[in-house]
Amino acid sequence: MARGTTGPATDSLISRSAAEPGTLRGMKIRSVSYVLSAGNARECPPGGMAEIALSGRSNVGKSTLVNSLLGRRALAKVSSTPGKTQRLNYFLVNERFHLVDLPGYGYAKAPESERRQWRGMMQQYLQKRDQLVAMIQLIDCRHEPSKDDQEMVQWLRDENLPFVLVATKLDKLRQSQRAPSLRTILRVLDLPPSQMLVPYSSETGEGRAALLEWIGQMIETVHQA
Repeated sequence: MARGTTGPATDSLISRSAAEPGTLRGMKIRSVSYVLSAGNARECPPGGMAEIALSGRSNVGKSTLVNSLLGRRALAKVSSTPGKTQRLNYFLVNERFHLVDLPGYGYAKAPESERRQWRGMMQQYLQKRDQLVAMIQLIDCRHEPSKDDQEMVQWLRDENLPFVLVATKLDKLRQSQRAPSLRTILRVLDLPPSQMLVPYSSETGEGRAALLEWIGQMIETVHQA
């Protein structure tokens, strides 16, 4: 599949409403299941099924977003301890693709040995996993992107891997704070206004429709290739 990062302008995404539960770009989510938890790339599922991964800081709300996005309350375990999850968690969606919840990065209290292990595992997965076709990069909309966020986005751009930015915890901001927050995210990450950026709230479902549509487009592109 051709790699690239272009998408609708940011302002056009702010008012998109949530999708109906159980839909994926016009199709019902017929099945969602947990597959396995891999400690390294060698433990990942065999075969050529496409993978879309979720990346972000350890406290950005990835597991909560997975549950919200797929319409399952407790599919992904939500930990109260940042940085606890250090494995690649695989979920099979509609028997068509894997959604992969990557370990969170940037937890300052993690021992250096764990951080080295995380970096090695992530480097191996991101650089060598041919099944990886796109990335969902999560950013906490309440804060400017961190150095780790900037490095991850730069890597995605260097590799020309399709990605969408998702500004999480949207419900924590007042309405007047939202547009400035999104503009700050793009500015700090040095991304153009055309970069796909989805404001998302796992509490209200806002942004779910836009993100599901993007995932559907990525998977359809893979299957048409």
